[in-house]
Amino acid sequence: MKDNGSVVSWGAAAYGGDRSSVADKLQEGVVQVVGAPNAFEAVKDDGSVVSWGLAGSGGDSSSVADKLHEGVVQVVGTPCAFAAIKDDGSVVSWGTLTLVAMALRWQRNFKRA
Repeated sequence: MKDNGSVVSWGAAAYGGDRSSVADKLQEGVVQVVGAPNAFEAVKDDGSVVSWGLAGSGGDSSSVADKLHEGVVQVVGTPCAFAAIKDDGSVVSWGTLTLVAMALRWQRNFKRA
């Protein structure tokens, strides 16, 4: 991530190095980048999330895209899944199902705290 809020990446496409499908969304406004072995997530200053990389490792967030277009304050990752913490305290997770299930259990515990 550069000072101007843009993102530069490189490497093998299978490991998230190819961001060409989302390059236009990474030209400005990025405030956080989270990497996993095969995927990346970028949080933008408008609270949206941009995903790229291996779909099964969280690089495809289309199944929860309607929940990631605003209000995200932070993203955390595991080797195969990501979770976004939203400004209302909710958590949205995506990636490999077994790890998403772990994130959902974490979400229930997070809300109790």
